[in-house]
Amino acid sequence: MAELRLKHTAVKAIYSVIPKMVYKTHDYPYFSEDEAKMFANTTGIIERRVAATNVTASDMCFKAAQTLLEDMNCHHEIDLLVFVTQSPDYFLPASAAILQDKLGLPKTCMAFDVNLGCSGYVHGLLLANRYLQQGGLRKVLLLAGDKSTISTHEQDKTAFPLFGDAGSATLLEYDAKGKDWFFDAGTDGSGADAIIIEAGHSRMPYQSFDDQDIEVAPGVVRSKKHLAIDGMAVFNFALKNVPKSINNALDLAKLKTEQLDYLVLHQANQLITDSIRKKMNLPKEKCPSSIGNFGNTSSASIPLTLCSELSEALKKERLCLLLCGFGVGFSWASLLLSTHNVATKLLEYD
Repeated sequence: MAELRLKHTAVKAIYSVIPKMVYKTHDYPYFSEDEAKMFANTTGIIERRVAATNVTASDMCFKAAQTLLEDMNCHHEIDLLVFVTQSPDYFLPASAAILQDKLGLPKTCMAFDVNLGCSGYVHGLLLANRYLQQGGLRKVLLLAGDKSTISTHEQDKTAFPLFGDAGSATLLEYDAKGKDWFFDAGTDGSGADAIIIEAGHSRMPYQSFDDQDIEVAPGVVRSKKHLAIDGMAVFNFALKNVPKSINNALDLAKLKTEQLDYLVLHQANQLITDSIRKKMNLPKEKCPSSIGNFGNTSSASIPLTLCSELSEALKKERLCLLLCGFGVGFSWASLLLSTHNVATKLLEYD
């Protein structure tokens, strides 16, 4: 476990963007009525948002960032742009470089992508802090978003109804008097096959494999270029590692679970969220959930939950939050932080 005490960083704003198009679980044509009910009960997903064919993760993050920068009036003060995504625009160049130009950020602004999914937002906050706490940079723009729906096969009951699309932008500033943050993280690459797109990149380039659709199990149709997920392996991984990581961050901060205002988890599915919450002995109201309305939105799920479920509290109250992302890799990261006067917005993408 990597355990770190972090200093001198404040979260100033969190904006999230969702597509307008709504897909409802009960309308999924490959579910029977009973299957749709069981899926909704297990995952918690009633509906999710799906981006149009010509809309990318960077487009949604661009809208979130552009609106945030205009509201905060700080286009020319951004020293670093970090874009966390597993659905970039191109193989190269990095989407962050394109976003730096589109957003009109100064050419002195560093910009790079981070190829992490479900744990990526929390890792992105760590990266922002590590740059800011040196004292040389003043403002960091963290973008996190994914268009996971392009990776799933429509006839794959294990994946297609699970994922939604979203983007986010978070503004962080150097704060010499800010309260300390407490970070814990780890990786178990032996679980890499549990959430994987096997083909279409360097290990198995296009034209080197048979991309025909096959039925790998009843009701599960996909090819090697589509996302494959082992739900039971993910569940077991999360229950084994996430509570430990949360407790490590709490121990580092010398706090007890009941002192948290909110535990905000990556929205993998409701069963995992409820199981972790019960292990941590937290009431439902302290563990907000957004998966019912948006599905699993990968790297965007934590900021989206903050904007959709805790917007008023973030704006008006001092909060002790513990954020925990976990999933593809397997990787996980927990961050305990204090917030105050955080601007938030939830926007739709036309």
